[in-house]
Amino acid sequence: MIPILITLILVTLAMSGYFHFKNSKTEFKNILVVSFIPVQNFIQDVSSQNNNSITVTGSSQNTNGPVVNGSSFDVSPQQKLRAEQLTSLFENGKIEIKYSYIENLDDGRGYTAGRAGFTTADGDLYQVVKLYTDSKPNNSLSKFLPKLKSLANEGSDSTLGLSGFKEAWIKSSQDSEFKKAQDKVVDTEYYQPAMKIAGGNDIKTALGKAIFYDSIIQHGGGNDPDSLSSMVRETITKAGGSPKTGVDEAKWLNTFIKVRRDTLLNATEESTRDVWKESVGRCDVFQQILNSGNLDLKGPIKIKTSEYDTTIP
Repeated sequence: MIPILITLILVTLAMSGYFHFKNSKTEFKNILVVSFIPVQNFIQDVSSQNNNSITVTGSSQNTNGPVVNGSSFDVSPQQKLRAEQLTSLFENGKIEIKYSYIENLDDGRGYTAGRAGFTTADGDLYQVVKLYTDSKPNNSLSKFLPKLKSLANEGSDSTLGLSGFKEAWIKSSQDSEFKKAQDKVVDTEYYQPAMKIAGGNDIKTALGKAIFYDSIIQHGGGNDPDSLSSMVRETITKAGGSPKTGVDEAKWLNTFIKVRRDTLLNATEESTRDVWKESVGRCDVFQQILNSGNLDLKGPIKIKTSEYDTTIP
């Protein structure tokens, strides 16, 4: 009877708009709801109430904050590729997707590796190796799984106990199964969540979606002060709304890029502050594309800034 009673209370609260969570993706994911009725059927919108919390409501009328349950995957394969090439340029220095990249940037995240800058401290690198090992158990990275899991659980930037890992990563990058594992983690952990946030806020252009994708790769999809959601929230405040509430998307993206630039220059997390200050060139590139009017990410995209000089076909 108790689980059923709890379920009825939770469902009632969800439908009434009083179900309240602290503004953290991690904490949201860790809340366990035992229910015979899919509560998510009642959750139609997530909107910001302030900088410290989000409210899950049963109505889609609230549009003041970043909506995270939208859908916006309508980009062509060519547009998605160009978005990925832009992020590869920022992460690896080349527009070619670089699965073999691995380096300790001394930014508080341990090893940064692969096509999207997976890190040992954040846990997405562990997910890649775990997925790879599930599909191909006998690989040169599998022996590092216990250590990678420990580092991810602790959020540690230590590389002790990873002797030979860098070489094994580079060697594994030649394996198609390893590339598939990286692709899948990027898609599930970054691309899809970014597109949902974009869709929930009526970001319709390929450029806007590319900006959201690159932002979630670097800033994460949680709700800490430097995250994509926090930057969207700040942009909504400064722009007086979002495209969902009638703000012109190009003007809104212009404000978002400025907000992101300020975030990179003044990161809340001390361990990443110096490295992020050096990455404002990402904003320069997106600003250049926006100023050119290429909202559809049509190729070729000629990039020439103080830091980057290349062409994306």
